[in-house]
Amino acid sequence: MPVAASAVRAVLSWTAGPGVPDVDASALVLGADGRVRSDGDFVFYNQPRHASGAVRHLGKQPGSDTLEADFAALGADVDRVALCASADGGTFGQVPGLHLRLLDALSGAELARFDMAAGPETAYVCGELYRRSGGWKFRAVGQGYASGLAGLATDFGITVDEPRTTPPPAAPAAPRPGKGEEHLPVDMRKRLSLRKQQVAVSLSKHGLDRLTARVILVLDASGSMSGLYTRGTVAGVTERMAAVAAQLDDDGEMQAWTFASNPARLPDLTIGELPEWLRLHVRVGQVGLFGRKKPPKGLVPGQVDMRAVGIQNEEQKVIAEVRDYVRSHPVPAPTLVLFFSDGGVYRNDEIERELRAAVEEPVFWQFIGLGRAQYGVLERFDTMPGRRVDNVGFFAVDDIEQVSDQELYDRLLSEFPSWLRAARQAGILR
Repeated sequence: MPVAASAVRAVLSWTAGPGVPDVDASALVLGADGRVRSDGDFVFYNQPRHASGAVRHLGKQPGSDTLEADFAALGADVDRVALCASADGGTFGQVPGLHLRLLDALSGAELARFDMAAGPETAYVCGELYRRSGGWKFRAVGQGYASGLAGLATDFGITVDEPRTTPPPAAPAAPRPGKGEEHLPVDMRKRLSLRKQQVAVSLSKHGLDRLTARVILVLDASGSMSGLYTRGTVAGVTERMAAVAAQLDDDGEMQAWTFASNPARLPDLTIGELPEWLRLHVRVGQVGLFGRKKPPKGLVPGQVDMRAVGIQNEEQKVIAEVRDYVRSHPVPAPTLVLFFSDGGVYRNDEIERELRAAVEEPVFWQFIGLGRAQYGVLERFDTMPGRRVDNVGFFAVDDIEQVSDQELYDRLLSEFPSWLRAARQAGILR
């Protein structure tokens, strides 16, 4: 049908209720070849505004989600705008009353209504706006994808760091929106979205695409780590781990510690605060020669004075502190601790005692070595007998910046699923 309005709103609606999957609307801005020009042409909750300002995701209300398109602002190289949807937590066959209403953005008048029915699909092209003979038209489409939002996006040219197979694997959960993601810089928001999708893919390989877990980050700040902080390696690691927390944790927050001679609790990381959190808290120590007691110049409220953290490796202290925190802040979900160190482990007996004592706790400890050696007991824990379950994982990489997201998340989450199964069988998890 022809569309005479200069701008339209596409309102995707459904009947929400218990057991009904959550639904998200999205738009793909396409050229004459039916594909995006760049990943910036994908407009959705993690990237709510097209660079041109012509297409926007206006936000969600209970049972509805709205997109807006301004035809005058769309460039001459734009041929179509696909109006899409994805289901989180189920299929569109479980979504009653699904329909799309096209409204005149200025008057609010309804121009069209398209009632949709679906089955096993988890992503959907509801309709499209397309250019024809100098004007714009709307077409109802109703094409579903069992391969989820990633499969839909890939077909239209979006880069998703996920190997495609035929037939496609069971669709992973759609990336969970984190608190304040819309406030992130566009490039960081795009990286985060793709990384959350990759985390979901890595989990789906183990049948855990709906898993919820608390994520805790621990960062080595000993003297030998200074080069990795200075080069930005640790900041990059932290940003990549934020995607794990954003996908796994219901509230999208991540508790964090730093340690050397002593542990120090860092402020919780929420996704919307990621750029400032990295700047303020992922940093090299401030070890001075004469043990000055005054705060160093530039230390802001809430920022850890790294001189108190010191320079030596005392992993057992921070392990004990994290254990205390988990015991005093119980949650129904399991806890995944992501522990980064460059080696130099020498408190082997103390570390072993802490981790053996933690076997009966609902916590999996994933240690990641950042290129050095002498990881001591951490390397031997996988084969260490006398534990009801293996509650520790370890791997080391020479240069983590050269490891793809797919490989990193696959390795990061490779032992966690087997611990989950064993811990449930042992009654450690319910």
